[in-house]
Amino acid sequence: MDLLEFQGKEFFASYGIPVSDGAAATDVEEAVAIAERIGYPVVVKAQVHTGGRGKAGGVKLAADGDECRTHASNILGLDIKGHIVEIIWVEKASDIAEEYYVSFTLDRSAKKYLGMLSAEGGVEIEAVAETNPEAIAKIHIDPAEGLDRDTCRQWVEAANLNPDATDGAVDILLKLFTAYVEGDADLAEINPLILKPTGEVHALDAKVSLDANSSYRHPEYAKYDETQPRDERELAAHAKGLQYVGLDGSVGVIANGAGLAMSTVDVVNQVGGSPANFLDIGGGANADVMAGALEVINNDPAVKSIFINIFGGITRGEEVANGIIEALNRVDIDAPIVVRLDGTNAEEGRAILRPALTDSLRMEETMLGAATKAVELAKTEG
Repeated sequence: MDLLEFQGKEFFASYGIPVSDGAAATDVEEAVAIAERIGYPVVVKAQVHTGGRGKAGGVKLAADGDECRTHASNILGLDIKGHIVEIIWVEKASDIAEEYYVSFTLDRSAKKYLGMLSAEGGVEIEAVAETNPEAIAKIHIDPAEGLDRDTCRQWVEAANLNPDATDGAVDILLKLFTAYVEGDADLAEINPLILKPTGEVHALDAKVSLDANSSYRHPEYAKYDETQPRDERELAAHAKGLQYVGLDGSVGVIANGAGLAMSTVDVVNQVGGSPANFLDIGGGANADVMAGALEVINNDPAVKSIFINIFGGITRGEEVANGIIEALNRVDIDAPIVVRLDGTNAEEGRAILRPALTDSLRMEETMLGAATKAVELAKTEG
């Protein structure tokens, strides 16, 4: 779950990290009112889930009300890499002496947290890694041990930050690490972390990605979920509680379990097809869930066939089969369906499905065979 900049700054502020005074606006007059409250000069910034905002004209400095009104008018509705700006962030402009970079994420191979700190901030860290890798000071943190102040101070010194920034940087690093861990983040990044001429250290930007699976621990994350970019198919699936990602192919995919859904997408590609989506219905494959999944996929005009790939575990095969048949009675499906059913009580489930088989509902015993048939039907229908 990727946060917009203003959400990331709200997230940081909740952990005591200093950020610029500002607020989000959805219309021009609201933006001007915010600017008048916090005082000029201000920066007006597009809020979209993509980079390159500055180059696209989505970040502007305003010295007075007229400039703020002009910039807000131009930025709202702006198309930045296919993302239409609906929200802008208006913040107090900051004086900058130096710019740094800091982030925390997970190094899966090391099974530890990874912290990266550089005196070269304000640019893409990938570019720094490519042209001057020595400029990035990295540390690995054992989750069981955490991060202490002495380690942070040594880390700051290793990154060659200005000594005037040391105390402020150490304080922010500790708070950022706390935000990363306690906030169940996949990534917590500040770029740039700035040193002001007055000696204060300050988070000028925020890039935060949260683990959506932790939402049950954080009911306040519901507001972040509402601003996630989703196309019409994904919005419909989300409303039904389905784990769905839209793709560009012609074979609709329904599977129970994220691993099986990913494997299904892969095998469709393997046999020469192209998946139209990733759809994980989870552990349940009852009629309500199956009907919702079929409805979402059926509303995608690019879908020419549907591959239902179910491996019964706790959910038994006969329950899945009954769910599929009942769902088909509820939803008028345009595309032919291929079902592969395996696992617990699979034979009982197949016996229930056999009397219902037609040219529009087919069954294959193997995953590869079902994928091949679904791709063949998609090409025929196309």
